[in-house]
Amino acid sequence: MNRRLQERYPFAWFVVAFTAVVFAGLPAPAQPSGGPYGPIQQNYEIPANANHVYYVAPDGRDDAAGTSLEQPTTLETAIAKVVTGDAIILRGGVYRTGALRFNQGITMQPYAGERPVLKGTRVATEWRALRNNVWRTSWKTLFPAAPLGWWQRDREGMLTPLHRFNNDMVFVDGEMLRSAGWEGELDNRSYYIDYDKGYVYIGVDPANRLVEITAFDGALIRMTTPVHGKTSDRKGPVIRGITFTQYARLALEIEGKRSFGPNDEPTDEPLGPADPATYGKEVTGTTLENVTISFCSRVAGYFRGDGLTVRQTLFSDTSTEGLYVIGSSDVLLERNIFRRNNVENLTGYYPAAVKIFNQSHRVVCRDNLVMDNPNSSGIWYDVGNRDGVFVNNWVQDCQDGFFFEISDGAVCAGNVFVNCDKGIRILNSANVRAWHNTLIDSVASFERDQRSASGDRFGWHPATGPDVDRREGHVFCGNLLVASDRFSKPLLRFEQSRAVSAKLTQPQVTQLDGNVYVRSDAARPAPLLVWSPIPGNAGLAELKTLADFQKLHPQFEAHSKALVSPLGALFQSPDLKRYELIRDLSLPNSAAPMPDEVRQLLGWRKQDTPQPGAYPAHLN
Repeated sequence: MNRRLQERYPFAWFVVAFTAVVFAGLPAPAQPSGGPYGPIQQNYEIPANANHVYYVAPDGRDDAAGTSLEQPTTLETAIAKVVTGDAIILRGGVYRTGALRFNQGITMQPYAGERPVLKGTRVATEWRALRNNVWRTSWKTLFPAAPLGWWQRDREGMLTPLHRFNNDMVFVDGEMLRSAGWEGELDNRSYYIDYDKGYVYIGVDPANRLVEITAFDGALIRMTTPVHGKTSDRKGPVIRGITFTQYARLALEIEGKRSFGPNDEPTDEPLGPADPATYGKEVTGTTLENVTISFCSRVAGYFRGDGLTVRQTLFSDTSTEGLYVIGSSDVLLERNIFRRNNVENLTGYYPAAVKIFNQSHRVVCRDNLVMDNPNSSGIWYDVGNRDGVFVNNWVQDCQDGFFFEISDGAVCAGNVFVNCDKGIRILNSANVRAWHNTLIDSVASFERDQRSASGDRFGWHPATGPDVDRREGHVFCGNLLVASDRFSKPLLRFEQSRAVSAKLTQPQVTQLDGNVYVRSDAARPAPLLVWSPIPGNAGLAELKTLADFQKLHPQFEAHSKALVSPLGALFQSPDLKRYELIRDLSLPNSAAPMPDEVRQLLGWRKQDTPQPGAYPAHLN
């Protein structure tokens, strides 16, 4: 590793070490790899190094010791017994349970190839038929909630009704119903709850149907305070091969220094700018592998603590966020699937399938599949993050694919973005290096404005990132930006608000070269890129050609190309989303060379001749 990288990224050994281990002895991969993504069915061995092994089953007995396969205990009993180094082995089947609290570094996994499913619902069987195709049942475990204090009702109240913020869920034959405001709104795919009287109403005949209603706020809570007569050992759990589904609010929570209730702001840890040595240490080393988390009314889980690893896991059908990482360092997210977040279409809540929040350092997102999030951002590094790594991911059908806000330092390389409003979005941040990404009908956008810690409605948030006059230092090189015949937006944007036009006169970017811009329809009148600042002009300039841009800034895009080509003549198979190049788009040797550290992160060989975009030339 060169000296400049060591100085800029003092913990970059973490990233390079991961890369060396994964790619040692393997041929150079495509970017992204193409899978497998998400959970892989395994035949699990009993952990040989476990101090004690407890066997549990859906029909286990509370009074059973659980130390033999033939006499399993309940999951609740085992959770109360385990200490660090112990393992809980789950037999297959459905466990309707939740609020399981522990504070030890334990392992949880299936027995052999069986499939344990933890559900946060119970079955509703007692229904009374009312008029107009409405049925009602009495229900004791209800989870009323309200939007957090920063939600702006004056702006969003006409778009998102308040009952959508309650945490209850109702399922009929596995289909999640949508909340309604009163009985008269019901149809066969909705439900209404009268919280004062404790009634749940549905608009579909429950006869011969499986109707499930939430009964637990969450599944597992890894606490940092004493529980079951034990103090916390600061070690995170290892969870493999388990499905968590249908929980009100969330499935998993790893606590930090504090506990947060359903109406608390869960992200205020640390509270304000802080030294990373002072947080993220309460629970370290949490690991999820081959896990499925779905249908949680708010988030799949809140994860706090350094050394988190999430691999081959599916996060699906959540509301405000899927995976939420808070105040954590040295995190690896690899080959996961993040899909269908914000299924309730909440507005004004800034949803993201993955939220990396509040001064998290060195979070690596590598070779993940992020898709089908039309009402949500994809992976969002938000507020005070440092030295992020976002490589080889496939991001499709999201609002903002890779979103980096109020943060400093990231590598975004080798990713494919398809049909995102903004594939790459950098907002009020510094030192983001975007190399060799492929963007299909997706804008790359670098933005800055006057937002600062003074008078901000989120208080201390902007103070954790670069101040207004330091939002610069970006690199955008070797990228392939492609517009189909139905896409008319500018492909690249550098914009800033009028409020900072007099103060910020230098470009946000320090290196901009070696990019290729492709439109499939020459007749479509669309700008190529948008640029600010403009000398003597408080606004933006829309530029149709690279020549127009180079008149403003001849030091940029000197070796870039803009061309017209049908997608079928450019890519191996655009209909099958095969975006390996079949046309030579090589640039002059004087175009910006890829730094060695970026090449290492991508796993590209030195002999590979980089084409613009995410795929090295040897794969063509």
